[in-house]
Amino acid sequence: MISNDFCIGVDFGTDSVRSIIVDAHSGTELSSAVYVYPRWADGLYCDPAQNQFRQHPRDYIEGLEQTIKKCLLQAGPTVQSNIMAISVDTTGSTPVAVDESGTPLALLPAFENNPNAMFVLWKDHTAVAEALEINQHARTLRPDFTAYSGGIYSSEWFWSKLLHVLREDPQVRNACYTWVEHCDWVPFLLTGGRSADHLRRGVCAAGHKGLWAAEHGGFPPDSFFSSLDPLLKGYAAGMQKTLYTSDQAAGTLSEEWAQRLGLSARVVVGIGAIDAHMGAVGGEIEPYHLSKVIGTSTCDMLVAPGNEVGGTLVRGICGQVQGSIIPGMIGMEAGQSAFGDAYAWFKNLLTWPLQHLLAKAESLDAGQARMLMQTLSDQVLSELSRQAGQIVPDEQSEVAIDWLNGRRTPDANQLLKAAVSGLSLASDAPRIFRALVESTCFGARKISDRFVAEGIPVKGLIGVGGIAKKSPFVMQMLADVMGMPIRIHHSEQTCALGAAMFAATAAGIYPQVEEAMAAMGKGFDLEYKPDPQRQALYDQRFKKYEALCAFAETQTLEP
Repeated sequence: MISNDFCIGVDFGTDSVRSIIVDAHSGTELSSAVYVYPRWADGLYCDPAQNQFRQHPRDYIEGLEQTIKKCLLQAGPTVQSNIMAISVDTTGSTPVAVDESGTPLALLPAFENNPNAMFVLWKDHTAVAEALEINQHARTLRPDFTAYSGGIYSSEWFWSKLLHVLREDPQVRNACYTWVEHCDWVPFLLTGGRSADHLRRGVCAAGHKGLWAAEHGGFPPDSFFSSLDPLLKGYAAGMQKTLYTSDQAAGTLSEEWAQRLGLSARVVVGIGAIDAHMGAVGGEIEPYHLSKVIGTSTCDMLVAPGNEVGGTLVRGICGQVQGSIIPGMIGMEAGQSAFGDAYAWFKNLLTWPLQHLLAKAESLDAGQARMLMQTLSDQVLSELSRQAGQIVPDEQSEVAIDWLNGRRTPDANQLLKAAVSGLSLASDAPRIFRALVESTCFGARKISDRFVAEGIPVKGLIGVGGIAKKSPFVMQMLADVMGMPIRIHHSEQTCALGAAMFAATAAGIYPQVEEAMAAMGKGFDLEYKPDPQRQALYDQRFKKYEALCAFAETQTLEP
């Protein structure tokens, strides 16, 4: 039976935005649409050699409007007239400089092509030096304001990126009124916000990326930042004192956006959150289970009752925040800066000759060359996985480190580089690929081990995201390396589904998000169990991985 209550979940990913319309009582997905960011796809405003990755707000706005409209068209007029709420998740930390009206500077003519006026994507590591300064500064003070951020502040996060942009660009510095996370800005946009002072910031991004902690009374005082660098003076003081959990409403659709989308202005807009946090909810996270959102990177989410966590602080993770994932529980986040990105890098490495030589082949016209290139490129990873799965490794097989985009956790350090050891003339592509996959699984084990070592048990694993659904080879190795089963969630869109669950809660359909999860959750359709023999081998190889990591760290230079 189809109900009369429907919600929209919007998931802003690294490469695209996806919207879905969901029955708020059964969780049935009625329609979906995807929009690939055109400017991002063209590589605009990015410089990988400098670890600079920026995204234009117009990509977000166009994608938001087009995907929701397509969903509504697919679902039909009855559904369209019964949309109750919209909630969004985004990558993070992905902040932007805005003016006093809350408008991102890149939407102003003077800044429309300035990367520093755009959203600084999560994977942008241009602020490594600034992160180091924040950490050194925090060590000299009491209390240590990084304590609830794992004790190490990252270049991927809010304040590092702000300080870097302020130092690098005087024009942006002079025009910037405040600094806003992507997941906080989209609800502000949809509700017709006209003043940055009235923008509702969420606990999720502020706690995990912005040094906000209820235990410290909110954000660190302005003196903490101004004594670090006078350029930061006034930013913390200007932040709103009241923050919101994602089960609360940011407001309702503005008349402008109601007309643009063909919806009622009574539609509730929920408080936004980081994608992995809503993905964990969409993937039906359970206390003390690591919910692994596995894509280009990973985010590992864990929730636990506050009265059981007590004063335990887990070192080297991406924060632990009251109410950040599930209101009423402590949310803890960890992750890896490269997971699928490591495999994509290797695929691009292998297909480089095809990309550069096929176009010059006299026996092929341009269309044939493109088609052949696309066909071969699409098959590379599946064939590598098939052949790598047939290799029986031993203690002498190639060993790799997964730090191709630095290390997120445990103990963030974006200066670290990847490596492969044990190469010989017998090291072919499947063997190196197998070592890369193993390294990403070993990186996942380091995270689990850190939680356990710090007194937080890990009772199970939940896999969500594209790789979890599509790569049995990777998931079986992950189960073997971790030594515990991993359940794969049924939904392919757990982030958008989680957003829809929060939308239903913000609209009052459910009193708390746990009830939305129970009603709208789709369950698990696959489980990978560890092979005891392989587990024993990986225990030995994990020691070699740790030794290689320790050596690689000694070769890392300070910025």
